[in-house]
Amino acid sequence: MSEKINVLDIEIDGLTAKEAMKDSMGYMESEPISVIEMVTVDGLMQIKEVQDLREDVRQFDLVLAGDKTILEAADVTERRFLQETENKTFLKMFIRYLHKNHKRVYLLVESGEEGEEFYRYLQHSYSGIQIVGLAKVSAEDRADEMLVNDINGGEVDCVLSALSVPLQEEFIAKNKGVLNARIWLGLGKNLLPLGGRESGFGLFSQFVVRHIFKKEIEKRKSRK
Repeated sequence: MSEKINVLDIEIDGLTAKEAMKDSMGYMESEPISVIEMVTVDGLMQIKEVQDLREDVRQFDLVLAGDKTILEAADVTERRFLQETENKTFLKMFIRYLHKNHKRVYLLVESGEEGEEFYRYLQHSYSGIQIVGLAKVSAEDRADEMLVNDINGGEVDCVLSALSVPLQEEFIAKNKGVLNARIWLGLGKNLLPLGGRESGFGLFSQFVVRHIFKKEIEKRKSRK
């Protein structure tokens, strides 16, 4: 399944983890910066509401499903794709690649607590990654120019962004032309590769969002 799939008017690349990793390694050797976005159900629900945001995402180099519910919504039944998405296989491969090749990484988060957890996780599990910077970003206090200068000054290979929608997408769409990194990997809020378990409230909110998402998909299918 290498063709694109369309979910809520967003085109998602139907690549295996190995295929996506091959593309990513190519991006790491080329300029300008390439943008990889891992979309989740709640992210898609927000992106679909804003035309400009949908257009921004269409310009990204790779858009990958970060939740198997998205693939199921597109009637993807191939077990390999569903399992790889559920297990975050591409994300694990990509971070191992950064670790093995001692790549220079900059982290973007929305809170000090998230930053500490993300930094601690990478240092403990993937100490080969050189974390050259970490910044807290919010919609109210973006300071884009200062942040871009800091990233560029660190000679960064990859920016790992754990920002929420639409902050993450708006930031890279606006600043893609001036960032000198090789890859921007948008993880969003729900794909942080942390070891801790999610709270009951977090799991419940995801359950509600998935329910709304499935209803929206059923509604669209019934119109066809």
